[in-house]
Amino acid sequence: MSQGASLPQHQQGRIGDEQFCDATLIWNYHQMGHEQRPCSAAIGLGSHDLGVATAAADLYRAGLFQVVVFSGGNSPTTRARFPRGEAVHYREHALSLGVPDEAVLVESKAANTGQNITFSRELLAKAGIGVESLLLISKPYMERRSYATCRKLWPEVDAVCASEPLELDDYIKSIGDEKLVVDMLVGDLQRVIEYPKLGFTVEQEVPADVYDAYERLVRAGFDSRLVTG
Repeated sequence: MSQGASLPQHQQGRIGDEQFCDATLIWNYHQMGHEQRPCSAAIGLGSHDLGVATAAADLYRAGLFQVVVFSGGNSPTTRARFPRGEAVHYREHALSLGVPDEAVLVESKAANTGQNITFSRELLAKAGIGVESLLLISKPYMERRSYATCRKLWPEVDAVCASEPLELDDYIKSIGDEKLVVDMLVGDLQRVIEYPKLGFTVEQEVPADVYDAYERLVRAGFDSRLVTG
């Protein structure tokens, strides 16, 4: 943003301009900026965000993969929105957007990102699909953690990240809860920082300005998605 340029009209009485700038730093960090290219297969990682399935349909139509695994069961945060499971609802949405049924596999047991990768890998192998390159389709702010998880659990595959091409302000509007979105950005960054110590992901460098923004937002109370204990 150029000096003196006005900020987007994002405020809903929950977040100030400085906090929005901090959130934007983190939002941009979470996205890997990978060049989109054809891959052996794709995984659509389950979450509350149906935009993952929308992005998968767009990428399928662009010819970037021939088969996608939608992975995800139920969680406390998605059960009401996707009562039949995240992957099932993703599949239905992708089919409604023109993705053919034979291009979709459903993995409906995964409860976290590690299981998304592990169970999808097993399903692809069972289907006889050789995977040299993999398109990881996630929420925009989950690209980095998805990549770090895949590098840990499936290091031999060439992983490429993708998500809906949205700016933070547009994503906030799509979700409808500014405070919640910033909480989720902060929570995912905490996982990027802490999960390598637990063996869940590979380590990712966090620039000082991004880490400082993270600490300011935590102090300001954007902490509902932090892992504790």
